[in-house]
Amino acid sequence: MSEETLPGGNTVGAVRIGDVVHKEASPWTPTVHALLRHLEDAGFEGAPRPLGFDRQGREMLSYLPGEVIGDRLPWPGWAFTDDMLVQVGQWLRRLHDVTAQFRPPAREQWFAGAAWKPGMIVGHQDAAPYNAVVDDGRLVGFFDWDTAGPSTREFDLAFTALSWVPLYTPPAAAVLGFHEPGDRSRRLHLLLDAYGYSGDRPALSAVLIRRARRQAAVMRSMADAGDPAAIALLPVADNLERSAADLEALPAAFWHR
Repeated sequence: MSEETLPGGNTVGAVRIGDVVHKEASPWTPTVHALLRHLEDAGFEGAPRPLGFDRQGREMLSYLPGEVIGDRLPWPGWAFTDDMLVQVGQWLRRLHDVTAQFRPPAREQWFAGAAWKPGMIVGHQDAAPYNAVVDDGRLVGFFDWDTAGPSTREFDLAFTALSWVPLYTPPAAAVLGFHEPGDRSRRLHLLLDAYGYSGDRPALSAVLIRRARRQAAVMRSMADAGDPAAIALLPVADNLERSAADLEALPAAFWHR
């Protein structure tokens, strides 16, 4: 069978051969595969299944059929519907509940270099619209698990909120196709309700701001080291830093349901 290059892939490109996705393996791939096998064993839907490695040493994953954003701008309308936002919150809660029971293999290795500790979950860490697969308004799941890793629930939830509400600056969100900045507070609380978040919502603002700045700092550090994918993502780092400043300036009422 011929290889079909899949859209997107800012860090590691992927091709499809039949119903199998082939991607360049990374040092953390065996740990991520252990995570994906845990999800499969738990009956978790919405994630690819690990299928080992091909003769070229590339990892193999099951293909999630459906529509993806790829390189489109603006994003398709489903990225901004209330129904999709609810599905995303519910998906993320299921993921966190299942990965709370995950124990990494010996010599675990993650993209961000973190180590699992009791009380942590393992988050996707990039469950954004550009990594979603959708079929006729139904969220099929998320691909691109390379950056998955241990964290608190809030730290993973924060990035999903940034990208799905979205909590980017209004001009940056408008480029993506979101033109209702006054609706961001309602959408944030809709996402948190769907997740079943019972924590202190005003306190979550600090996590969102820290996550945006942390993400930008990682991108800049990798770019400084010469990583070509990170260099290409420097405009994203700029947006995250501006978005963090924008969130700091929001009134206290924004964070209350």
